[in-house]
Amino acid sequence: MPTAQPSTAVPAATSAQAWLARGMAAHQQGQADEARQAYQALLAIAPDHPDGLHLLGMLEAQFGDGDQAVTLLSRAVAQNPLEPMFHNNLGNALLQLGREDEADACYQRSLALDPKRYDALNNRALLMARRQRLREAEAAFLQLLEIAPGFVEARQNLALVCMRLGRPHEALAHCMRGLVTQPGARGLRELLARAYMHCEMPDKALEVYRAWLEHDPDDPVPRHHIGALEGAVPERASDAYIETTFDSFAGSFDQTLGRLDYRAPAVLGAAVRARLGEPQPRWRVLDAGCGTGLCGEHLAPHAARLVGVDLSRGMLERAAKRPHYQALHQRELVEFLRAHPRSFDLIASADTLIYFGALQDFAQAAHAALDGAGWLVFTVEAHDEAEGAPEYRLHAHGRYSHRRDYLQRVLLEAGFDEVQTEAEWWRHEMREQVQGWLVAARRGRLPAADTATTAAAG
Repeated sequence: MPTAQPSTAVPAATSAQAWLARGMAAHQQGQADEARQAYQALLAIAPDHPDGLHLLGMLEAQFGDGDQAVTLLSRAVAQNPLEPMFHNNLGNALLQLGREDEADACYQRSLALDPKRYDALNNRALLMARRQRLREAEAAFLQLLEIAPGFVEARQNLALVCMRLGRPHEALAHCMRGLVTQPGARGLRELLARAYMHCEMPDKALEVYRAWLEHDPDDPVPRHHIGALEGAVPERASDAYIETTFDSFAGSFDQTLGRLDYRAPAVLGAAVRARLGEPQPRWRVLDAGCGTGLCGEHLAPHAARLVGVDLSRGMLERAAKRPHYQALHQRELVEFLRAHPRSFDLIASADTLIYFGALQDFAQAAHAALDGAGWLVFTVEAHDEAEGAPEYRLHAHGRYSHRRDYLQRVLLEAGFDEVQTEAEWWRHEMREQVQGWLVAARRGRLPAADTATTAAAG
């Protein structure tokens, strides 16, 4: 009888479990690189390990490559097609890529396996809301809350649907019920204050923000909104407010703006083309407040070098996945401009200066950062030109709006030779168009084609 060969299954399995545990620990602490290495080591040992495929797919969806996330999660589903969580998370990864029909099919498969799965019910209702099927979404959230009345995320989502349906008093009620279950929920607090403002109860909104600040004195969000409501308008939003707001928003930013008919990047791109002519990769271009890079596709055809700058690391991580940028910097915008004199031929900015009130420092820094000639093109939100209206206004939603004559004066005083302003709208919000100004300021003449400089900046 032949001698039995020693089995390698037990050591391999033990090693796989060790790598899985190590990856999960790093993942939970937000250590993406360490978690990725551990999951990859696991899959080198056991290429079809369903949990390893699933967790690495989740990691890629959070911090890495969306297409790779879908590939990994699809393999996990193939290995364990009866696990509803795998189908749900594959749906989320597909939704990040805009593949809505496939995402919906995944959510439905998850629910076929487990009809009371909270996250799949919530995600499918969110998808209905994204597709403007608001009453269906409302019914779905109500059904979910019958199953799980303490599910605060669903309560918040239902309140937001009520706001979008023009029923802020019902949104108030849902926010209050959610805060009974989870008093410290930041999203519910902010939505409650917004609902009070829509109900024309600013004093109650101010109470919400003051109580929030008392509970968490280091949170910049309530401090920013208190300034708007008390009339003590800061000259601009704080760096901490910008970072906190947009780091938390980065993962859903593109999808959220997509359902709001967001058009600022396309309008900005058309304005650039009208001034620079047919795209040629000749110019040094700065995407000022680049966010997730939505303007990149409109600016890159004109750029010998396209640089992006933003305060939010989360947004920059998304922008880095796009192919348009040669450099990305995490830095406050005015500081960055001051550090790069005579470095750009075009500075473009979509929906960044809505977090600035006073624009003198920005205008002067932008003028100095242009290399003797070039264009500054940007978008802002508008408010009325009535006599006595302030030059800029901080609204309860946290953004600033500006008067047209203020924009023109600040840019001319900063040294720009010509300032052009056009009335535009940027997106829908609560079923109304958000009105604004498209601004283009010229400093001298652009260099001729044979003298255009393309030296690196940033």
